[in-house]
Amino acid sequence: MRSIAEHPAVRDLIARALAEDIGTGDVTTLSVIPEGVTGRAVILARGPCIVAGVDVARAVFAQVEPALRCEARVRDGTEAHADDVLVAIHGPIRGILTGERTALNFMQRMTGIATRTRQFVEKVKPHDVRILDTRKTTPTLRVLEKYAVTCGGGTNHRMGLYDMVLIKDNHRRLWQQAGISNLAGAVEAARAKFPGIPVEVEVESEDELRDALRAKPEWVLLDNMTPDRLARCVVVAEGQTRLEASGGVTLETIEAIAATGVDAISIGGLTHSAPAADLSLELVE
Repeated sequence: MRSIAEHPAVRDLIARALAEDIGTGDVTTLSVIPEGVTGRAVILARGPCIVAGVDVARAVFAQVEPALRCEARVRDGTEAHADDVLVAIHGPIRGILTGERTALNFMQRMTGIATRTRQFVEKVKPHDVRILDTRKTTPTLRVLEKYAVTCGGGTNHRMGLYDMVLIKDNHRRLWQQAGISNLAGAVEAARAKFPGIPVEVEVESEDELRDALRAKPEWVLLDNMTPDRLARCVVVAEGQTRLEASGGVTLETIEAIAATGVDAISIGGLTHSAPAADLSLELVE
């Protein structure tokens, strides 16, 4: 399987992040660290976490200074604890210090998302339900953030506007204003325009679910429903489509949602509000 760091978009992200940080040069390091000095450093976890972004950090250092040797001590998706070494770096000290912040920024963000995702995945383990991410990602960082979700055990839903039809409230409102009220018609229109692309439609009631089911969408989004209403929709659907629950999902509410029998639960907070992991880079003797 290809490393996430080999993705062309990721290579470009790293290059732009380094250009943003380094600019015309790391004036501090160039001032006080003699050229040719070598040494070792490690990236450490400062608390429990699910690691993501090891290869991205290694790619950062490789772009800064090809002479640096970076060794992954853990794999992405691995549980780490306080003081665990995640990455070991050896070579020119100037390169280590110049790449430090960019490497940590990527890893802290990605590890935070993976850790948050794993918390939700653990909560629903007794149930046959998937944890999905959303498009609520940091602009230009989606490929990394969605990869981090998979490191935590979650599932990528749709990568963008191009790989799946999702007919939500605003689409529905404009569709109805055009004089066509049924949701099945909206599903059929999407299929006719983009055959072969999966279609999902949002519903707000059991009656709307029955309407949408006439067109057999691949997914139905049950948005902001109570567990009781979700359970009723599961009965109505009778396995004819996959059901996604979404809206206001927390670690406190997700078990009740999972118990209703839905196929998946999507959580924007996996990516838009996961706290960064506490990692640090330390020089070693």
